[in-house]
Amino acid sequence: MKGRSEQELVEEWHGLLARHATVHSALEQELQAEHGLSVSEFEALELLASSDHGKCRGQDLTNVVHLSQSAASRLVARLERGGLVERVMCDLDRRGIFVVITDEGHKRYGDAKPTHRSVLARTLHEED
Repeated sequence: MKGRSEQELVEEWHGLLARHATVHSALEQELQAEHGLSVSEFEALELLASSDHGKCRGQDLTNVVHLSQSAASRLVARLERGGLVERVMCDLDRRGIFVVITDEGHKRYGDAKPTHRSVLARTLHEED
């Protein structure tokens, strides 16, 4: 704790939590209202849209969206029901499953990306 008191560290932590809550809440509201996506759904589509061949292993997706494996599986199921992703078997390892973004998923992500970036710019710069 060089240079900072325990109280200063705790205050900084609480400030970080409050800022995260503010940004996350604004993202959740606007992505849902304008594009029918949750923050986690958007983050999953962003990972897939930016990955090689528009696909990734389920575990990679779990790590990016910061959800438990079961919650990430439910997230993929929702995206799949919405036609935004599909699950495909790995050619090399039949036990492996990839999540692949669909054309509709690319479209929804592309439509939602400006909203996401606008909310980030607005909420992350409020304190600057």
